[in-house]
Amino acid sequence: MSRRSVLRTGAAAGAGLAALGVGHGSAGAAPPPGPSVPGAEERTWPPRRGRSMMGVPFERHDTIRVGIIGLGNRGGSMLPLFLAVEGIRVTALCDVDPARVAAATRVVTRAGQPEPARFTEGPDAYERLCRRDDVDFVYVATPWEAHVPMALAALRGGKHVGVECPIATTIEELWELVDASERTRRHCIQLENCCYGRNELRALRMAHDGLFGELLHGSGAYLHDLRELLFSDTYYAGQWRRAWHTRIDGDLYPTHGLGPVAAYMDVNRGDRLVRMTSMSTPALGLADYRAQHVPAGDPKWRERYVNGDVTMSLIQTERGRVIHLVHGVSNPHPYSRLNHLAGTKGVFEDYPPRIYLEPDATDHRWRSWDDYQRHDHWLWTDVGPGPGGHGGMDYLMLYRLGQTMRLGLPPDMDVYDAAAWNAPFALSVLSVRYGGVPVSFPDFTRGQWRTPHPGTDSTKPG
Repeated sequence: MSRRSVLRTGAAAGAGLAALGVGHGSAGAAPPPGPSVPGAEERTWPPRRGRSMMGVPFERHDTIRVGIIGLGNRGGSMLPLFLAVEGIRVTALCDVDPARVAAATRVVTRAGQPEPARFTEGPDAYERLCRRDDVDFVYVATPWEAHVPMALAALRGGKHVGVECPIATTIEELWELVDASERTRRHCIQLENCCYGRNELRALRMAHDGLFGELLHGSGAYLHDLRELLFSDTYYAGQWRRAWHTRIDGDLYPTHGLGPVAAYMDVNRGDRLVRMTSMSTPALGLADYRAQHVPAGDPKWRERYVNGDVTMSLIQTERGRVIHLVHGVSNPHPYSRLNHLAGTKGVFEDYPPRIYLEPDATDHRWRSWDDYQRHDHWLWTDVGPGPGGHGGMDYLMLYRLGQTMRLGLPPDMDVYDAAAWNAPFALSVLSVRYGGVPVSFPDFTRGQWRTPHPGTDSTKPG
């Protein structure tokens, strides 16, 4: 992929945001009347051009041949984990930086695998990778603007594709991915590693076993002080991630918090996300950090930050449950995803983990989360964190992906999950712009959200 291609796809992403009324206009300008969300109501759903991918199994693979697009911070760190999964062979690599491709090639060959094909030149480099007949699954770990064109190229090339967060930034793009997955009969997956955390999977098992009673509400977040990394001249190539904070105001990274809570509540498997309201604080943190750490005359002083330091959202489901979603990366804060779940029999809160469930607890005092280890998911008891990656979440996510592809099982997460979990990116921007007005979620399943099908609460294969 070329830098010109990144800029071109970035412009397309901006145009998509503008189509939703959430473009790059002045933060002080009066918004145009009447927010709208294409595809939120049944009468506006794009017509289905293929067949549902809900519960569709992978074809069996003795060997899963993987092509990787993007070998920076995230892609480079995931490469050894792919190589550690049984049955996975990395056959193709692509990045705009030839040095990264060369280094990644050495990692592959040192693992005892054949030298992969390499793609570094030209705006169609990633497209050529996606057309290869020795690639079954494409992994995309590039700047956000490029996620959708790369995922679409993979699907059109007959490949299954997994994309880093967020999978898309506009509602139109999410519908594109749903439609392309249905037409091509290939899975398009948001690779949301937090759904495979030990605490998340334990809480999921307990929720599905009824220990929390009837579920009422939950919380998820991405609270991560990224200021040093955002202002680094080298960490994000071309400093692309900080640029998003100069464009729009909303929740730029919803899936780490929302994905696990949506799993607890069986979203797309008996419940669905219906409406969302969002509010943002003033955007002060990045400017304050710049004043303390960036010398006068640096080009960064020409930037105007508009994304609020913290965006808080409330999401209501069809069954009346409420999800509290938070995004904040611009201020001092110990890392937290909140990860909170409450029902009629009690509550779990993470960071630090603690629990209060009746009838075990009746004295209004928190109990130890460690007392509930017997509810751990089999991925943690029987497989374990392996070589790691965010404490083991990354490895277990790839392990499970490889397992479902080898055995010909449906994936734990499908394109409808990806679309629902990522919709708050665009919807929060729209709600913030209109003063917190409720905005409707599209039903990307087109009415099939009640259909039971596999999710992350999987049964261990025999």
